Amino acid sequence: MYHQKRKVKTVKITRKVRIAAAIAASALALTGLNISAATAAGTSAKGIHIVVMGGAPNDSFWSTVKNGTMDAALAVKNSGGKVTVVSMPNYDNFNADAGKLVAKMLTLKPSAVVIPLWVPASMNANIKKIRAAGIPVILYNSGQDQVKTVDAEIYIGSDEFVAGKTGGKYFADKGQKHVICVNTLPGLTNIEARCNGLKAGATGAKVETLNLPASNFGNATAITQAIKAEITKDSTIDGLFTIGDADTDSAAAAIKQAGLGSKVSLGATSVTPSGLERIKAGTQAFAVDQQGYAQGYYATSYAFQLAAYAISLPTSELLSGPSLITKSNVAKVLAGAKAGRR
Repeated sequence: MYHQKRKVKTVKITRKVRIAAAIAASALALTGLNISAATAAGTSAKGIHIVVMGGAPNDSFWSTVKNGTMDAALAVKNSGGKVTVVSMPNYDNFNADAGKLVAKMLTLKPSAVVIPLWVPASMNANIKKIRAAGIPVILYNSGQDQVKTVDAEIYIGSDEFVAGKTGGKYFADKGQKHVICVNTLPGLTNIEARCNGLKAGATGAKVETLNLPASNFGNATAITQAIKAEITKDSTIDGLFTIGDADTDSAAAAIKQAGLGSKVSLGATSVTPSGLERIKAGTQAFAVDQQGYAQGYYATSYAFQLAAYAISLPTSELLSGPSLITKSNVAKVLAGAKAGRR
């Protein structure tokens, strides 16, 4: 079942609002966990089907997001519903595959869907078909600026422009003068926003984007060699900003192989145990955390509560990030990352 969509005013999300919204979302998720077995068997939650779209299996960030989704799915199952995850096969034909995957979601007869709106040009038409069928859409991870366009309920994820800007400001404050944004998924709106934000934040520095083929995603050797070639041919480069988990490891390897560890500062929009260990050791400057686990958990929980009980929040955004991780606070994050929850 689904309630009639309410018209809500977009709320500017301050830190206090983000915290309040996160607490509210936690309460929604826990509502499902607290339903007794006797109640679950005969409530409106029985038969609710949430379909969640995710990234490729070889993308470690999306493994973390899926951990959040599957933890939320336990509450859904406990309440009589179910969660189905559909994933990108790889990123070789990203635009076309993303559009096809959205179309597939409609055939699964969902009660609500959770979608990362990466490429509006190839995805929006099929998302609008889902909405035309009366099925609520939750955007997460990507699509912050597309909520009204596709008539989605809410966006749950990080503000990617602010994430990039946070990294850019860090570089500028530390005196970096020539920073490269390494983009292994060119054309995706959330990734482009990070690189644009980097440029906006790195005042006084030259910022360029190194676009690499999406077909190289997950190919550590190819990415390492491409980054190494870039930083060795231009001696003015003193900062690298990466957009994915594996890319950050490749950038670290490239810097080490080129012998530029004392010159080229590394920052990332990914949080992995290896990256956090580098931050702890001082070989990586920072990471901008978007909290992928929280995105999967809250988006799935929200979709279920909306479809089953018509529960929603009076805002168009629930932000999971960004937050800056440096050597000063990395110890607090390491345990969660090693557990696949950060």
